[in-house]
Amino acid sequence: MKLDNNTYSVAELRDMLNRKDLVVNKSYQRGAGLWPSSARSYFIDTMLTGFPFPKLYFSESLDRSSRKVVREIVDGQQRITSIIDFINNKFSLTSVSRQYTGMSFSDLPEETQLGFLSNPVPVDVIRNATKGDILEMFRRMNAYTLPLNEAEKRHAQFHGDFKWFVNRLTDEFSATFVGFNILTNRQIVRMADAELITEMVLSLEKGLVSTSPKLLNDLYAGSDEAFLKEAEYGQLIREFFEFLAQQLTDFKDSYLMKAYTIHALFCACIHNKVGLPDVDNEIALAPIGRYYTDIDAAREQLRALSLAHESHDLEGSFKDYVLAVEGATTRKPSRIKRVQFLAKALRGELAV
Repeated sequence: MKLDNNTYSVAELRDMLNRKDLVVNKSYQRGAGLWPSSARSYFIDTMLTGFPFPKLYFSESLDRSSRKVVREIVDGQQRITSIIDFINNKFSLTSVSRQYTGMSFSDLPEETQLGFLSNPVPVDVIRNATKGDILEMFRRMNAYTLPLNEAEKRHAQFHGDFKWFVNRLTDEFSATFVGFNILTNRQIVRMADAELITEMVLSLEKGLVSTSPKLLNDLYAGSDEAFLKEAEYGQLIREFFEFLAQQLTDFKDSYLMKAYTIHALFCACIHNKVGLPDVDNEIALAPIGRYYTDIDAAREQLRALSLAHESHDLEGSFKDYVLAVEGATTRKPSRIKRVQFLAKALRGELAV
């Protein structure tokens, strides 16, 4: 078996398919039409905006009767089908494409159309291989793939409004997640940023609850066809990250920037400003219409909490906070305690 790296333009792939020089091998591929419109739009937008995408795999053999080279698609049917259907104006891009929303191929500027047709598509061509060789190749490739975590499973399962809402926010704030040391690049690759954004939305919906895969899955499923609170929740989350960037840059390397603490800080800010649902008795703090009372006092008290966390101080005034940030970080009792302390710190009401 031999594997050669190749690149074909979109126009070349189209012509190969039209000439039947490239065909689908259905023994390897699922049926066409499995990708929903949002997933197809996201893939086409990825190409239009110049982002990389996974390579395709073809097998190549010589037909003895016709003495003609035959190429078969063994991996990448959905991508090629999306490309060809887009060129043929069979669908328009959804709102997952910011720049080209609502456009079909013919609606694009002529230069953009020509650029798309000349777009290089990476392809590995498998030569001199039996069907067994190809199946063994994919088995070996998949043997080194990490099992999907819950966030990745949700991203693969759902393709509706809520998924793309989360996706847009992670795109917007990926630099903040890394720059503030909230998440590492590796964590972002494994979709920890999507998990954090989803948990923020869960708190806006249900207040301070213990997180479970079922609750997060239900959130995706319930808003898969239409996410009616996209504008409202998007504004609240964007305002929080703007506050972080403008007022808390000094905390970039502190324990305040742990992902679970950021979730609690977000909840504290939201509760102080507008109130979280169903938490009045648990937090015992009424909303004040803004995140903080005095920013200097808020910074001082947030720093005190962060230092207590970092030093594992179980003797001082913030013992209960330290236990809450070091305990079961996604459970309701710990979340309530963290949010109580952080909301008071933002108000300058802690006894430092």
